[in-house]
Amino acid sequence: MVRGKSRLAPGFLTEANMASARDPGSGCLANPFHMRLTSLKLESVQDLFLEELRDLYDAENQLLKALPKMADAASTPALKMAFTQHWEQTKGHVGRLDRAFRELDAKPSGETCEAMKGLVKEGEAFIQAKGEPSVRDAGLIGAAQRVEHYEMAGYGTARTLAKRLGYQEIATILQQTLEEEAEADKKLTAVAETEINVRAVATSP
Repeated sequence: MVRGKSRLAPGFLTEANMASARDPGSGCLANPFHMRLTSLKLESVQDLFLEELRDLYDAENQLLKALPKMADAASTPALKMAFTQHWEQTKGHVGRLDRAFRELDAKPSGETCEAMKGLVKEGEAFIQAKGEPSVRDAGLIGAAQRVEHYEMAGYGTARTLAKRLGYQEIATILQQTLEEEAEADKKLTAVAETEINVRAVATSP
C-alpha cells in the first residue's frame, strides 16, 4: 500500500533499460520519476540509490501513521484486517530499511517523500467522507492501492540499483518487501472484488 507494479511496468528501472535512463549531458543515471520538489545533486549511482532508499524510508514512516486511521475508517471487517495486517508488515519494512542503512553506514533521514504526502492526503479525504460506508470502503481501497503501487515501483528501482552496485544482501531484503507489497495489493483487490464493490453497487441509488 505506482510508481509501478510488481510485474515490471514500463516505469521500472531495470538492468535492461538503465543505459537509456542516463542523462544525455552528464552520462549519470537520472531519476526516472521526477517526484521530488527539491533540487538534487546526483554525482553517482550510489547517490541515486541512497536517495531512493531515503524516499522509501520516509514513505514507509508516513504510512505507519496513516494505516491505523484507514483501519478505523473501514466499515468492512475484512478491510480493517487487511489494513491492520499491512501496518504490522510496514513496521518490518522500516526495520529492513534501517538494516540497509546500517550496512551502507548512511543515515536514513534527510528526504521527505512528497509523493507519499499527497497520497496520504488523498486517503484522508476518504477517511473523512460521509455517505454509504461500502462506497467509502471502495474509495479507501483505491487510495491504499495507489500507495502500494508507488511503493512497489520504488522498491523495484532500489532493488535493481542495489544489484547493480553489488549490494546483494540489500537487494534480497528489498525484493522481500517488494513481494509483500505486491501481495498486499492482491489482497486489497480480492477484498474489493469479492465483497466491497458488490455491496457498494448494490447500495447505490
